[in-house]
Amino acid sequence: MTMISLPLVSTCSVGGCSYNHDDDCHAGAITVTGSSAACGTFVDTAGKGGTASAEAHVGACHRSECVHNSDLECGAENVQVGGGADTADCLTFSAA
Repeated sequence: MTMISLPLVSTCSVGGCSYNHDDDCHAGAITVTGSSAACGTFVDTAGKGGTASAEAHVGACHRSECVHNSDLECGAENVQVGGGADTADCLTFSAA
């Protein structure tokens, strides 16, 4: 897998994340981690983070039991992130 083929974060509905601008993630890349396939890049601060022109990709995935995971890299075409106001989960996660 090359940097060019990193999957795009197609949507993020977590309004409480500072990287979320109008349901789009503007972090350079996210990490999926934790027991609930959580977005480890989620941060709840008063200011907005990231770069307005950035399109987020999945940089790493710690969930080796996901069908899209190969060598801790995500192979999904794109991922969706969602959850509550203070949680962000990879909604594309699918247990192998």
